[in-house]
Amino acid sequence: MSKVLYIKGNAQLEEKSKSLQVGKIFLNEYKGANPEDEIIEIDLYEDNIPMLDKEVFNAWDSLAKGEAFESLSESQKNKIIRLGEIVDEFMEADKYVFVTPLWNFSIPPMVKAYIDAICIAGKTFKYTENGPVGLLKGKKLLNIQASGTKFSETPIENLEHGSNYIKVVSNFVGIEDVSVFHVEGIAQNPDRAEEIFDKAKADVVAVAKNF
Repeated sequence: MSKVLYIKGNAQLEEKSKSLQVGKIFLNEYKGANPEDEIIEIDLYEDNIPMLDKEVFNAWDSLAKGEAFESLSESQKNKIIRLGEIVDEFMEADKYVFVTPLWNFSIPPMVKAYIDAICIAGKTFKYTENGPVGLLKGKKLLNIQASGTKFSETPIENLEHGSNYIKVVSNFVGIEDVSVFHVEGIAQNPDRAEEIFDKAKADVVAVAKNF
């Protein structure tokens, strides 16, 4: 049995989001193919995902100096506790599914906030004489990403910093089995929008059964 984190990073309603609609099909198919797996759904725009702000960094500095946790403000305590919960939950999982849109060539801000929360030295990676080493070996990750423009097979792919960034971060923390399922080109090709979307919904079924 595997523990799966299904991570939604879109502020839009499901009926308006191509990534969330395709993601829902994936999730239902995955559940059917893996009924024993534990699946935890995380909505980054509904859950408490602290930003790495001045309070957090000041709290970390205080703790590093040996100051007591009780000396922190209530706001700092809450943020530090929550950040610890997020990274611990991530470490305990076996598989990850990020469902994201491509916004202005990159990921939404709450996805970045979540990634900042899980990239913690001593937890998901460590520093060595030869550089940082990821600690989450043997896990796998899928990114279901929707974009209005088709990036994956064009010369402008280097402008796409959404799924590419998620790949880099995943490899950094030791996750080497990373794949991307693109739902792309619908806005770019309005005359083929329904065809493109229908194909994505059909193709993601096989992805779910083999993930």
